[in-house]
Formats: sequence, structure tokens, C-alpha cells
Amino acid sequence: MKAVQYDQYGGVDVLQVEDVPSPTPGPGQVLVRVEAAGLNPGEAHTREGHMQAVYSVTFPTGQGHDLAGTVVSVAEGVTEVAAGDEVIGWVDPLSSQAQYVVAEADHLIPKPAGVTWEVAGALASAGFTAWAAVRAVEPAAGDTVVVAGAAGGVGSIAVQLAVRAGATVIGLASEHNHDWLTAHGVIPVTYGPGVADRIRAAAAYGRVDAFIDTQGADYVEIALDDLGVAPGRFNTIVRFDAVQTHGIKFEGYEKGVGSGAAVLAELADLIAAGDLEIPVAATYPLAEVRKAFEQLEGGHVRGKIVLVP
Repeated sequence: MKAVQYDQYGGVDVLQVEDVPSPTPGPGQVLVRVEAAGLNPGEAHTREGHMQAVYSVTFPTGQGHDLAGTVVSVAEGVTEVAAGDEVIGWVDPLSSQAQYVVAEADHLIPKPAGVTWEVAGALASAGFTAWAAVRAVEPAAGDTVVVAGAAGGVGSIAVQLAVRAGATVIGLASEHNHDWLTAHGVIPVTYGPGVADRIRAAAAYGRVDAFIDTQGADYVEIALDDLGVAPGRFNTIVRFDAVQTHGIKFEGYEKGVGSGAAVLAELADLIAAGDLEIPVAATYPLAEVRKAFEQLEGGHVRGKIVLVP
């Protein structure tokens, strides 16, 4: 089978699509034919060697957390799924960017008929992270919540979940994403110099209650110092350095707060019902994995990029 692999840290040029043996499921596991596998910034950070302190890699290594596909076979004793089932899930260690992958049976849920393969394959990591980040800031009716990176893979889901919670949501994004945000009940604001003033102008009475940061930069300081957001209602998935120094929250996929089959099923059901959209910016064949990551790492991507093996 074909699988994305690399045998040293580096840029996209270290990525190779290799012929490797098909994996065999062990106890509690399932063999899945992958129909779609989403890309995530964390995979690029891991490949570049920036995550060594928290995620060890043994070379050669595969790549990819997220997947959607069809069950090919199950190990003895697995009863949650059966051959032929269409599923959504995730894997660890990284290996989903391949034609076939072994997944834990309890990391898979049924794919609703109304969810496309591309959307299903892009869901797990970004969905878990957005769900946890929104939960961390506890949005409620009457609150104003700001989301930085509001049109990205995580941000585009977070803004919708915060709107569903009843909050007024301000989304920071480039102008070409403003129409999309408006259509999803979000007040768009352009990022860059003077953003605090623009946020205050967009917020009722200039008040901001909570802030979700998917970008980094200086949003911690802007939110706490300029906008008066309480540290306990600021969640970042980027600024690890500020968690201890400022007392802010860091909840997302990496901490496992929102990761689990129950959350994945909840998100998939919302998509199937038309109550949640996962924008897919582009799809690439497995052989063009380098091009896919070049687009992802270039930034300004609305939603997700997906490989279709």
C-alpha cells in the first residue's frame, strides 16, 4: 500500500509516499481503507521537530491523525464495528495519511450518510480542539466572545459552536473571509494593527467576556490588558508560554479535554443535520502531499485541507 512517511525532521521536502506493507489489526483494533485524511498544523510542527518535548517520533514515521474510511477487517473480539462499515475516527501514532490504517475500535464512530468523505476525514482533530476551546471559555447568552483565526480549521468550527451556545461572536479574519463569517452569524473584524479598537467598536458597549486564540501573536496581551478579559475566560491553543505567566487556559486536542468518540459523534450529527459546516479549502491525492502541506503552511486557508488516498 501507499503511505506518507518521512525519516528525518525537516520541511515538506522530507515527505515521501512510500510502498509499505499493509498493517494488521491487533486486539481491539480495526483495519480501515482510508477515503479521506485531514491535514493539521500540528503534523507540520511535529515533522519540523518542534514537538519533540511532548511527542516522540521513531523514524521512519507515518503522518496524520484524522481519517474517514471503510472498515476492511476487525480483530477477534471487536464488536463495535464490522467489515463494510463507513466510519470517522482518529489514530495515534500518526499514520492516517495512507491507503490503509489500523485504528482502535473505540476511536471510530459511524459516518452519518449526510456527511461527505472529505468533511468526515477532516473532522477529528480540529473538531476536538474547537469543542474543548469553546467549553473552556463557557460562552452563554449575553456574552461576547472573540475568536482569533476565525476562518481557520479550528476557528471556523469554534465560532459556530460559540454561536450555538447563544453568545455574540466576533471573528478575527482577513476580509475575504468576512462574508463566510457573516453568513454563520459571526461579526467579522479584520486582524492587524488597531484590532483592539475594532473589537471594542464591534462589541456591544465595548465589552468582551471571553477570547479564544487559535493564532498566537500578541492576542493574550490584547485580550487581558486592552479588552479586560479575565484570564480564566481566555483559552489558547498556541501560546504555551503564557499559560503559567498569565493564568490563562490551554485546552484542546493535545490535552484530551474534547477528544473522544462521544464528542466526535456529537459533531458529526450536527454536520449531518446541517447545523455545523466544516469548510474544505482543497483536496489533494496522496501523491501531492507536499503541495497540500505547502498550502496549509502558507496560511490564510479557510477551513481544512484533505488528502484523498
